[in-house]
Amino acid sequence: MIYLASLSPRRCELLDQIKVNYQQIAVSVDETPYPQEPAPDYVRRLALTKARAGRLAVSTPCPVLGADTVIVYDKQLLGKPVDDDDASRMLRVLSGRKHQVMTAVAVVTPTREKVRLNISLVHFRRLSEADIQAYIKTGEPLDKAGSYAIQ
Repeated sequence: MIYLASLSPRRCELLDQIKVNYQQIAVSVDETPYPQEPAPDYVRRLALTKARAGRLAVSTPCPVLGADTVIVYDKQLLGKPVDDDDASRMLRVLSGRKHQVMTAVAVVTPTREKVRLNISLVHFRRLSEADIQAYIKTGEPLDKAGSYAIQ
């Protein structure tokens, strides 16, 4: 059994798909990037910080999994949008362009810490304003880095 330091439904879906026995725990961490912090360092730090926070919250020696995903376009970090307008702005920025998706996963036990980073290059097709507005109306973009789901 592992603990998942996240309440994300998408993280749960991924663990369910590979039939991992897990228990979710809520953690709260400051997700503010450090000044001039490179995106790979930022996403690794957040995943590890979440896993460490989860480790402090449990009393068993079971491993704790923390993860974070960020979208990077033109050296800008695109996290979760604050509202529909922010989500629309992000989708317009990404429309018809390539960007990076960085996901870090950290596993923390009482005696070890491991962090891994994956970087994917994604090319968005051009989105019409109607496409963007229809997607915004679903409510899907609001809890996703870069305003869209990628697993």
